[in-house]
Amino acid sequence: MKKAGIVMVLGSLLLLGLFKFPLWNIMLGAPQYPDPLGMDIYIQGIEGVEEFDLQNIDGLNHYIGMKTIPKPEDMWEFTVFPKVIIGMVILGVAIGLLGFFEKISYKYFLGWFVLMSVLGILGMYDFNNWLTEYGSDLDPHAILKLKNPDGTPMTYKPPLFGHQKLLNFDVTSLPHIGGYLMFVGMSLTLVAFWLGRRFSLNNTGE
Repeated sequence: MKKAGIVMVLGSLLLLGLFKFPLWNIMLGAPQYPDPLGMDIYIQGIEGVEEFDLQNIDGLNHYIGMKTIPKPEDMWEFTVFPKVIIGMVILGVAIGLLGFFEKISYKYFLGWFVLMSVLGILGMYDFNNWLTEYGSDLDPHAILKLKNPDGTPMTYKPPLFGHQKLLNFDVTSLPHIGGYLMFVGMSLTLVAFWLGRRFSLNNTGE
């Protein structure tokens, strides 16, 4: 059970990488931009991949009536998400240590994984809603008012995951280093559950 507890602690601590590395990345490429414009999305806010990327993206968005990219104080998520991650790290480390000293069942490892998965799904749902609003709530007085073939106003929602063509821009949205660290960390907690279960079934030391 000691090995399972250590793996659980390590998996939980990997979530701290979200405070250093971006969770998600959105890149916009077009013929007039040989070097694509990009946004790195952290749990504390949004930053440009290069120094003036956000400024340039906001400038382009102005013509079609999209809102400016929000600052951390403009979205409650950038205040709540860091607290949620810290809470899950503390909980995961506590569960791992209690498991190490055989004070709780290995099933708590799986419980942490399920809770983190639910929170992750809710976070992605919220992120997708923000992308939808960001790309469809347009200023009616925008310089360019483009429409779909059926006459409805065109929306510019970036994809949640993958590639999409928006006008002459190729938009790619994918997880970044922080997202991959979170995935590895959560996977390690499943490994901890498996190790704990094996220990329990064998009822022997590791």
